[in-house]
Amino acid sequence: MFIADLHLHSPYSRATSKDMDLEGMAHWSRKKGIHLLGSADFTHPDWLSYLEKRLRPVGLGVYEFGGIKFLLQCEVSNIFSRNSRTYRVHTLIFAPDFDSVHRINEYLSRFGSLTSDGRPMLGLDIVKMSEDLTRICPDAFLIFAHIWTPWYSLFGSRSGFDGLREAFPDGVPENIFGFETGLSSDPPMNWMVSELDNFPLLSNSDAHSPMNIGREANVFSEEVDFFRLREILKRRDRSRFRFTVEFFPEEGKYHYDGHRVCGVVLHPKESRRLNGICPVCSRPLTLGVLHRVLDLADRETDQIREQDRI
Repeated sequence: MFIADLHLHSPYSRATSKDMDLEGMAHWSRKKGIHLLGSADFTHPDWLSYLEKRLRPVGLGVYEFGGIKFLLQCEVSNIFSRNSRTYRVHTLIFAPDFDSVHRINEYLSRFGSLTSDGRPMLGLDIVKMSEDLTRICPDAFLIFAHIWTPWYSLFGSRSGFDGLREAFPDGVPENIFGFETGLSSDPPMNWMVSELDNFPLLSNSDAHSPMNIGREANVFSEEVDFFRLREILKRRDRSRFRFTVEFFPEEGKYHYDGHRVCGVVLHPKESRRLNGICPVCSRPLTLGVLHRVLDLADRETDQIREQDRI
């Protein structure tokens, strides 16, 4: 088995431990048996300089430090408007080499500051970004991060779309290779939404401290480099992408509905009974991941054949 955790953050991202350097990442990955990591935050110039000095190329789009393999990865926050509505979506970008990273960063810097945070906020529509990246770096690919999180995700109740057709009116671009379930959902929840069937579901830690590396991960039957991973995801190859390691979604920060200020946590059945209003302060509840999945679901999980699951 070859285990990969492909979504991490560096100390240049908000609320991230100073121990999330390559030494800390490699140390905890060795302890947990993780073989491949995302490099985190390649958009930040200081972290990128650090990566270029420390990572050693060892294969096709794969680098090594401390006995652990790395792929070049970042997360960006896309904030944009369509039809008088504002969307906030977090997107993972994967690049095959540092030359490609510099080209990508030069493009992204036109839409927001890359120095203010390791996960930059960009005034850039996800459709335009995917189209432009195809031209700038044809080998780069995208995965949408924690797609159900209320505030910043593709389908989030506060900031997202009501389906893939709304997000991508002309069809999902070819360089989008999958969706990340996030800590507050698991694959069976996502299987309830049929339009996700044709895309791999990935699970990553989104770690902001090294001890959290591997709390979710992806398991492959063989060692993967950048291009092999790209091929596996593009082809949805179940023989090589075997399964994911899952956090208990009920323990995820956004699984249930609630109002943090008032200390209210509710199952969707209860929040619906209350018409989505906090019983303490009478303000709208934040509708969590389970609620959002149930809103967009078009079937029960027992309708899915095992061979259709990934």
